[in-house]
Amino acid sequence: MKKTATILGATGLIGGHLLEILKKETFYDEVRVISRRPLEINHPKVSVVVINFDDEPQFKAAIDGSSVVFCAIGTTQKKVKGDKKLYRKIDFDIPVNAAKHCVKYECKQFLIVSSLGADSIKSGFYLKLKGEVEDALKAKVQSPVGLDSLSIFRPSLLLGERSESRFAEGIGQFFGKALKFLMPGNSKPIEGENVAKAMVEVAKLNKKGVEVYHYKEMKAFF
Repeated sequence: MKKTATILGATGLIGGHLLEILKKETFYDEVRVISRRPLEINHPKVSVVVINFDDEPQFKAAIDGSSVVFCAIGTTQKKVKGDKKLYRKIDFDIPVNAAKHCVKYECKQFLIVSSLGADSIKSGFYLKLKGEVEDALKAKVQSPVGLDSLSIFRPSLLLGERSESRFAEGIGQFFGKALKFLMPGNSKPIEGENVAKAMVEVAKLNKKGVEVYHYKEMKAFF
């Protein structure tokens, strides 16, 4: 049976590494990239589906036929110019709607990049939002006709080159690399490529229920 791995957020740090790994991965026959804009990806295994994420029929059709969905989508305050509603629309609505469409088309496996410290009862916007996304996705697993497998990845500071420049994050990466050995357990910085490697390997396991992966758990896969 044909296996299709679908990626949301393929232009980001982790999503880009997911795409490169899955191109070479023989476990999947096809790699589908869902994007809001055209992307020049010339590879026999890869197809790009350009949609308006607000258009539900388009979004549903893009998910249809997926065996597993890797979600690495996310934005920043800078990109949305401080608009928290738009931020939520990207970071909450897209993943949760993707999972909803997975359920409709019997794609039972969903993997998502969250964040260390994600918790819906926190007061800070970012970690609270990430926690709310996790809670909404977990509800999809608890439903009798929902997802079979939900894997949540909670990295700390991400290391690696991004397509856009983030000055403050660049400074954080510099000191994060230098002082990594001093940082406790799950707070250690992690290469975006290693998060992607862990996601691909975890997907092969297709564990039932909800699994959460911090630095220590991810390290077992790279």
